[in-house]
Amino acid sequence: MTENLPPSSTIVIIGSGLAGYTLVREIRKLNKEVPLTLITREPGYFYSKPMLSTALANKKDAAQLITTSTEGMATQLAIAVMSETEVHAIDGSTQIVQTSKGAIPYGKLVLALGSDQIRIPLEGNAVHEVLTVNDLEDYAKFRAAIAGKKRVAILGAGLIGCEFANDLVLGGYEVEVIDLAPQVLGRLLPEAAALALQSKLSEAGVRWHFSTTVQTINRNGDVLEISLANGDSITCDVTLSAVGLKPRLDLAKAAGVRTGIGIQVNRELETNIKNIYSLGDCAEVEGLVLPYVMPIMQAARALAPTLIGQPTALSYPAMPVMVKTPALPTVVSPPAKGAEGQWKTTAIDGGIEARFESTNGKLLGFALMGSATAQRASLTKELPPILP
Repeated sequence: MTENLPPSSTIVIIGSGLAGYTLVREIRKLNKEVPLTLITREPGYFYSKPMLSTALANKKDAAQLITTSTEGMATQLAIAVMSETEVHAIDGSTQIVQTSKGAIPYGKLVLALGSDQIRIPLEGNAVHEVLTVNDLEDYAKFRAAIAGKKRVAILGAGLIGCEFANDLVLGGYEVEVIDLAPQVLGRLLPEAAALALQSKLSEAGVRWHFSTTVQTINRNGDVLEISLANGDSITCDVTLSAVGLKPRLDLAKAAGVRTGIGIQVNRELETNIKNIYSLGDCAEVEGLVLPYVMPIMQAARALAPTLIGQPTALSYPAMPVMVKTPALPTVVSPPAKGAEGQWKTTAIDGGIEARFESTNGKLLGFALMGSATAQRASLTKELPPILP
């Protein structure tokens, strides 16, 4: 019975994505002996999730993206990996995790649960055929679906939508992108920079449908027919939804962990329940949820010493985001929400430099495109930290 389980010194991590495995690596740099158990509902192998949106042009299938097997990760990092294991509940008072493979006691618990693709409500007899790509298994299904096909419609012109659009046209597909916003990367780019990226992707073969939404999606024989709110219609073979991410919160909520946009943690990444921590796509630090590689790495480097008895507060320096669009390479460091200032955009030879400056001329954000991406390091030094 669970109440008879002995106290544990094991650090248990739920989640085998970049956050979970990076944290394990950081802990092992500091301590080779502390027992670590990683629980995941996925197979548990390691792959680079950002590579999913560039694999087609790089001529890699899903299996080729796996860099280390589950057994390899367990051996390399001296950890126990419980793969394909569902976590049913967490009891913070007894410090026990209930799983599909039994009860697991913990000394400290880390929720690296990740996020899910947002599914917007759609109508029509082919709604169930709309695909999302959020992990390697999803990607394998997507690649199988587009094999031998030519036309793909993408819902969403954000970062992931643009990256997939560029990758697909490089792979020889006809691509239509639909978004309610009037431009690409609406939350990241000023208008002039967005227009430049749209133009380059258009030249590559992407067709855009802005300021509209999908009304219905129906199967008609071998094709999918998409009706848009503006009266246009699109015919395609496969539809991919890439409208954004939402942190996975259900497990934390059921355990009494405080949540908002994400799982709320303090600067030491601890939740309101003692010995339960969180990082990655699912974690919210002072109102910020940053589902990008650099913030995850930064959080792992802070949390690792905290878990082995060396409390360390998280700080976020300025961390530009690279948009993987070969048609026009783009690096963006958006200004903080509510920052006062304005964008100043300059076309330079082979690129665009957009600076978001305060009224006194201080740099608060930037977007660099094409040849201007060479200025990434120098401009990043001028930016204020995201979380001092």
